[in-house]
Amino acid sequence: MTRQEFSLLTWKGEPVLLDGGTGSCLRERGMPVGVSTELWVYEHPDVIGQLQREYVDAGSQILYAPTFGANRATLRSAGIDDRLEELNRALVRRTIENAGDRVIVAGDLSTTGKAMEPLGTATYAELLAVYEEQMRILADAGVQLLVAETLLAMDEAMVICDAARAVCDLPLIISFTCEGDGNLYFGGNIFEAAAALEAMGVDAVGVNCSVGPDQLASVVKTLHETVTVPIVAKPNAGMPQITETGKAVYSMGAEDFAGHLLDLWDCGASIIGGCCGTTPEYIRVLREALARRMTGSD
Repeated sequence: MTRQEFSLLTWKGEPVLLDGGTGSCLRERGMPVGVSTELWVYEHPDVIGQLQREYVDAGSQILYAPTFGANRATLRSAGIDDRLEELNRALVRRTIENAGDRVIVAGDLSTTGKAMEPLGTATYAELLAVYEEQMRILADAGVQLLVAETLLAMDEAMVICDAARAVCDLPLIISFTCEGDGNLYFGGNIFEAAAALEAMGVDAVGVNCSVGPDQLASVVKTLHETVTVPIVAKPNAGMPQITETGKAVYSMGAEDFAGHLLDLWDCGASIIGGCCGTTPEYIRVLREALARRMTGSD
């Protein structure tokens, strides 16, 4: 997919529908806590394959390959960085096979968890090399766009943008996790970050994970007023409650979630989906709610 094709997709007046949660769904389907998600889905292709096909059937137009933590820094923490290329290539290939030609497949990236100087010890050059390496593999494996999500700081997002433009010309979406007022967890706010990234050539920017969709209307509205690129909203199914066994339970049902996502669309989000706690059912209900709104029957 070219950047022009992505622009046409996102500016045609209808929302683009993303997929929903991956890690939270996989835990419900048997993935233990504390393992490398990327290695687990590599070893359980039937589980991730079924989930991906369910998202496509539910109406997702963009499907994230499960490469979220498949960068060298994160894989090294799990002692499996020697399998970086193997994992990225296999997970992209399988996602493309599962999706067929019905959806756009995105290469998914996220934070290394290592803060940059002066807050941490990671340098610009170190992080640039980490992201360039993963992006080269993802692009060569056949993804149609790149998504960097659940980012905590503006400086790492800027490194990611530099890495993407050095490696390929695929469309790039960047989304942050933030507080309800837009503040980022490593300082600064999402509005300043979005403006800086637009100037650097990002193709869409927004928020994922974070608080529930009922608390993001102001964030999305201000983002829409701040930048001209499309706005992403991919929130959790509300705020989680942690049980005595350590399980996260999300209390917002699919119907309520869809209603709040329609509100975020009204606030300016044009690329929407779900994060933790959402399932293919949430995406199906959201698609149906959008269809009713578009036809005026809602």
